[in-house]
Amino acid sequence: MFRLSVFSLTVLVLAGCGAETATTAATVGAAKKQEIEQGKQTMEQVQQKVGESLQQMQSPARAAD
Repeated sequence: MFRLSVFSLTVLVLAGCGAETATTAATVGAAKKQEIEQGKQTMEQVQQKVGESLQQMQSPARAAD
């Protein structure tokens, strides 16, 4: 009976650790996903600004022709 109780308690404790680990992994995963999305937005903004700069540089050259 004592061995069964110790075994049951051990299983419950280990299951709790597994749940905590899974929750932590999910939280980290969500944070990384948000970080990636912000990086994509920043990259798109930079690309847009570069495109605008290129257009501004080409406009005077076309006007001179």
